[in-house]
Amino acid sequence: MEKRRLGRTDMDVTVLGFGGAGTAGGDLENIRKVLNSALDAGINVIDTAECYEGSEESIGNAISKRRPEFFIFTKCGHPRGIGTEDWSGSSILESVERSVRRLQTDRIDLIQLHGCSEAILKKGEAISALEKARERGWVRYLGYSGDGPPARFAVECDAFDVLQTSINIADQEAISQIVPLAREKNIGLIAKRPLANFAWKTGHKPINSYHHEYYERLRKLDFDFLGNDEESIAIALRFVLSVPGVHTAIVGTTKPERSAENARLLESSPLRPDGYNAIRERWDVIAPKTWIGQP
Repeated sequence: MEKRRLGRTDMDVTVLGFGGAGTAGGDLENIRKVLNSALDAGINVIDTAECYEGSEESIGNAISKRRPEFFIFTKCGHPRGIGTEDWSGSSILESVERSVRRLQTDRIDLIQLHGCSEAILKKGEAISALEKARERGWVRYLGYSGDGPPARFAVECDAFDVLQTSINIADQEAISQIVPLAREKNIGLIAKRPLANFAWKTGHKPINSYHHEYYERLRKLDFDFLGNDEESIAIALRFVLSVPGVHTAIVGTTKPERSAENARLLESSPLRPDGYNAIRERWDVIAPKTWIGQP
C-alpha cells in the first residue's frame, strides 16, 4: 500500500488508516480479528480516542504484541465519554497517561485535542498540557481533530504537527478553506469520514441520525457514480486521496474483511484529474455556504 510522509513528522503512513470508533465495546474476539486483519492488509495507522469507551483497551489487548507494525493515534478532551469535556491541563495529562496505559504502549505517536473550540485553543492551557506530555516522553507528535474555524486556527497557531478534519465528497469546505494553508506549513493532514459515512448505501434515509446531514447533501449533489457497489466506494476514497496535501484517510469498520477490500480498491488506477475536478466543480455549483465541515 502506498505510504506518504505525514507532514513535518518522521512517520511514513499508509494512505488508508483504521478508525477505532467501532472497537468501542463489542465482542473482543471480533475486534481482535478486525484489527489484525487491518494490519495484515498493510495498514499502519490506527486512530482512536479516549471517548470511544473501551476502544483503547481493546486495541491494547488485541494488537499490542504487533506494536512495531503500526502508528497509534488517539485523542483527548472527553475523559468521561462522548458528551463530556474537560480541557484543563491536569485532566489532559491524566488522560494521556491513561491512554498510554490502556494502549499497552510506552509512547503514543500522535495525541490530538478532540474538537475543542477556538476559544479553548487560544486560552493555551490545553496546548501546554500536550507539550508537557511530549516533554515527559508520553507522546511524539501533537495534533488537533476538528473542523471549521477552530481547525483553521489550529493550523495557523503553529502548535500542531497534524490536523485531522472532515474531507469527503459531501464535505469539501476544508479543501479550499484549510488544506492550502496546511500544505504551506507542512502540517500532516488526516481525512476523517472519507466515505461520508457511506450515507448513500441504502438509497433511502439512514436510520442513524448521525448520517442524515451527509445523506441530504448527497441527494442534492446527485453524483452519477454513487451506488451500492465497490466502484462508488473506490471513487469516493480516491477523491479524498487525490486532494493535494491529504496524507491518510481513516476508515472504520467492524467487519474483518473490510480493510483488505478497501486496500484492494486502492490498488486500481487513481482517480483521473477530470474525475476529481468534476466532483469539485459540482460542489462549487451546488453546495451553499451553510454546508460546513461536520464535527
